[in-house]
Amino acid sequence: MAESGEEKLLAMARHIAKTLAQDNSMADDILKIFSNFDGRFSREKLSEISGRDHRRGYASLENTLSSLDRRISHYVSFDQPIWADSADAAAFLEAIDELIATLGEWSPMAADETVGEFLVRADDMLQQAMFRAEDEFRSLIESGGESFDLTRADWKNESTRNLPSDSEEDEDAEVEAILRNDDDDDDPIPLARPVADYDVVVDALPSGTIQDLHEIAKRMAAAGFGKECAHVYSSCRREFVEESLSRLGLQKLSIEDVHKMPWQELEDEIARWIKASNVCLRILFPSEQRICNRVFFGFSSASDISFMEICRGSTLQLLNFADAIAIGSRSPERLFRILDVFETLRDLIPEFESLFSDEYSVFLRNEAITIWNRLGEAIRGIFMELENLIRRDPAKAAVPGGGLHPITRYVMNYLRAACRSRQTLEQVFEDNGPPLKDYTKLDENNAATSSLSVQMAWIMELLESNLEAKSKIYKEPGLCSVFMMNNGRYIVQKARDTELGTLLGDDWIRKHTAKVRQHHVSYQRSSWSKVLGLLKLESGSLSSNIVVKSMKEKIKYFNMQFEDICRVQSSWIIYDDQLREEIRIALERILLPAYGNFINRFENIAELGKHPEKYIKYGVEDIEAKLQDLFNGKCGSAGSRRGR
Repeated sequence: MAESGEEKLLAMARHIAKTLAQDNSMADDILKIFSNFDGRFSREKLSEISGRDHRRGYASLENTLSSLDRRISHYVSFDQPIWADSADAAAFLEAIDELIATLGEWSPMAADETVGEFLVRADDMLQQAMFRAEDEFRSLIESGGESFDLTRADWKNESTRNLPSDSEEDEDAEVEAILRNDDDDDDPIPLARPVADYDVVVDALPSGTIQDLHEIAKRMAAAGFGKECAHVYSSCRREFVEESLSRLGLQKLSIEDVHKMPWQELEDEIARWIKASNVCLRILFPSEQRICNRVFFGFSSASDISFMEICRGSTLQLLNFADAIAIGSRSPERLFRILDVFETLRDLIPEFESLFSDEYSVFLRNEAITIWNRLGEAIRGIFMELENLIRRDPAKAAVPGGGLHPITRYVMNYLRAACRSRQTLEQVFEDNGPPLKDYTKLDENNAATSSLSVQMAWIMELLESNLEAKSKIYKEPGLCSVFMMNNGRYIVQKARDTELGTLLGDDWIRKHTAKVRQHHVSYQRSSWSKVLGLLKLESGSLSSNIVVKSMKEKIKYFNMQFEDICRVQSSWIIYDDQLREEIRIALERILLPAYGNFINRFENIAELGKHPEKYIKYGVEDIEAKLQDLFNGKCGSAGSRRGR
């Protein structure tokens, strides 16, 4: 017992010396000081006891390593997954824990040659254990991922909506038909719409698998294999995410591929992109982030790096497609699909900010914001192209009968459809719209309105100027007025009681309604003033012979001019039934009373005799009937004889 007590005392002294000393020389000096106080601390005794301790320590370390070697080798050479049995998994992890602890305990004595040899053996053993742990880690991820199939999840259908099917709204489909230069008015115009809520929460790995992965990751990190573990995890999950994206129907397309794709195919691809983007950003990526955080709990850096590596490729694939759309053609027909892409990305920016906020992935968030802004630039560019389209539309041949011009139908239906995304367009134009001073032709009071209102008013002004230039093609002033009436009425009707009308304002509606009335007055003056002048009754003290002669000439010319007007204007067109009726009623109010008074006066003159029908070709009812044949777009019938 005395020897045992003495050995313990010496061991304690040696431990104190090593603890206080910075190197072996200093430890020897401390022990020499101890020996001056007690002879038991002599160098000889200390060396003897140290030798016995080393021999015992070597034996203990060898026994420990031999035991661990048998246990770890048993699992390393397993011909089946270790985690197939929870008891085997626990035993394997326990052996790894003991090996890591042994290395940690003996590593400070690595300078000892014998201990160093044992540590090399232990390192080899640990490396073999880590290789097997890595295989098990990968196997768990792959088997766990097979239990989740993205394509079987009940995702909401995010195909883009169509226009309402009532008769008035169907006419807006002419936007797309005119762009394709065909006459099919049945194809609906695609409109941008908000993305539906994605409130599905999924875990792409079972909870038990996630816990097993965490236990392995914890050991691999403790053994210095944290990077290898993160690499295996991210490569496996990245493959799963990319496969999921592929199953959602989205192709891997380069920017050149997107630009070469026929527009109809690209529309379908955009619809798939919208669905895939929402599923990825709202469901798939958050799920992967939750799993990462659980697998690498306690190792935030490894979790962040792994998540970034998992999602980077798929995220860039989604963003590159949106970028290709943004820098592609600015053809006006593409507005509605680009609005879809813009709104989708806008609504997903909060998800980008939430998912990609750490130092490793923040570049993905910044890229999303950049491309979103680029889409806004594309939308503004499309409206500039629309302006150019209006300016360049040539005044070639006149529209038959002064009817609606295709450019009028196109622009108005286009703007009506576009303004259903008014909030989005206001956001686009307010954020980076062109300065209001660029629209120098607009009234000053428009400067207080929104940028989108100014944009719409400017397009309306361009359209009106274009139509005025086209109206000059008509040689007959009356037909010029009919053309402007038709197109002006259509513009007002399409603007009134819509978002477009709200943007343009009530004053704009009243002003352009008044313009239509002015064109109506111009039509009456240019087409009927001469005819009405012939029906003017003579006044004064003229002799009856002179009056009769004058009236005979007037009725003769009236018949000729009236028939000529009816023949010509029966081929003219007033597209709107109400407007056509308003024009006819206005003509009846000014023409029928004047004609009735004229023929009554003519019949009452004594010198006329008993044959007034020789001169009076039409009765009042005949005139009224002839007016009903105006503006039908076809040749009028021959004048009928007066029947009374």
